[in-house]
Amino acid sequence: MKKNEKVQANDALWCLVDHREYDLIDGNFIHELDPYIATLIQKDYPKVANNSFICSEHLVRYRLQKMDKMISEDSHKNRQINERMTRLMSKDSYRVIDVEKQLETTLTFGQKVADAVARFGGSWPFVITFIGIIIVWIFINSVHLFGLHFDPFPFILLNLFLSIIAAIQAPLIMMSQNRSSTYDRMESKNDYHVNLKSEEEIRILHSKIDHLIQQDQPNNMQIQKMQMEMLASINNQLTEVRKQQKDEKL
Repeated sequence: MKKNEKVQANDALWCLVDHREYDLIDGNFIHELDPYIATLIQKDYPKVANNSFICSEHLVRYRLQKMDKMISEDSHKNRQINERMTRLMSKDSYRVIDVEKQLETTLTFGQKVADAVARFGGSWPFVITFIGIIIVWIFINSVHLFGLHFDPFPFILLNLFLSIIAAIQAPLIMMSQNRSSTYDRMESKNDYHVNLKSEEEIRILHSKIDHLIQQDQPNNMQIQKMQMEMLASINNQLTEVRKQQKDEKL
């Protein structure tokens, strides 16, 4: 350690790569470097020590290696997330179905009739028309209009027609309601698939945002820091060169 302090005092150090003499400002000691960069140097020079010196010229190569590794890892992670999103979007199990269109293309003639009866039977025109027919029927058979008296009080024939209409209309309405239940089930299943797909997409987006916050941004900051260190090293070297040139002129 005393030898190291003596070397720093003289401001003359030997680079472990080219074994040339450099000033202290022209490089860094191994223990001052990022652990990953120090590990890269130790792989190339196994006998290197923590107080060994490496010049900025050769240190740039190891810093660039670390930058390349960080950029490659970030690109690989982003590519993985994008591939997951692509696979999710192409899954048939998440395919959204147009329920109304699919049901319309499979309608039979009987189902169409049932839907028409249900629509008309549940509307005001049907109620008004039906009440009007009953009133006219009762009026004709009560006052013997035009000599007609085919259904005297208590209007047994009218009750028979009403029972027939109710007996026929009820199954048709039930058929239409069954189709509505089928529509609701398909709609619920479709909503389930949409929600499942949205949840998976949100999960992937969360992982991408987490990656950007926890890894991309720190890596970018670290790369910027390394760039600033490299620029500062170059600036110090230029300052030293100007100082030497000024001393030579004097």
